[in-house]
Amino acid sequence: MVDNLTSKQRSYCMSRIRSKWTKQEKIIHNYLKAHKIKHKMHPNIYSHPDILLTDTKTAVFLHGCFWHKCPQHYIAPKSNKKYWLAKIQNNVKRDAEAKKILKSKSYKALTIWEHETKDIRNVLNKIAKYG
Repeated sequence: MVDNLTSKQRSYCMSRIRSKWTKQEKIIHNYLKAHKIKHKMHPNIYSHPDILLTDTKTAVFLHGCFWHKCPQHYIAPKSNKKYWLAKIQNNVKRDAEAKKILKSKSYKALTIWEHETKDIRNVLNKIAKYG
């Protein structure tokens, strides 16, 4: 499939995609901070989780439904399938390995999907149950 944007337009669009401080990270960070729950954003531990709850040694991963193959909302790409399917499968494999290694280092690993952040109470209940 041919790209319908110029290289300059595509570059601009791609530059807007962030790996840190996404909308969902900001929402959860602000809530944790407001409720005085100790946490670190983007800690420098294996697999670099989005949030580390320091009191309970819980690593929280905030996953996008497309990028990490959400069991409820994932829709396979329609174009450039060979590239995207391999990339997404590699993400899923890396996520499983990261959880396994964190568990061996006495961390709990919690995944929060992008669609779950729309209801902050749901996220907090999930964090409270896990922590």
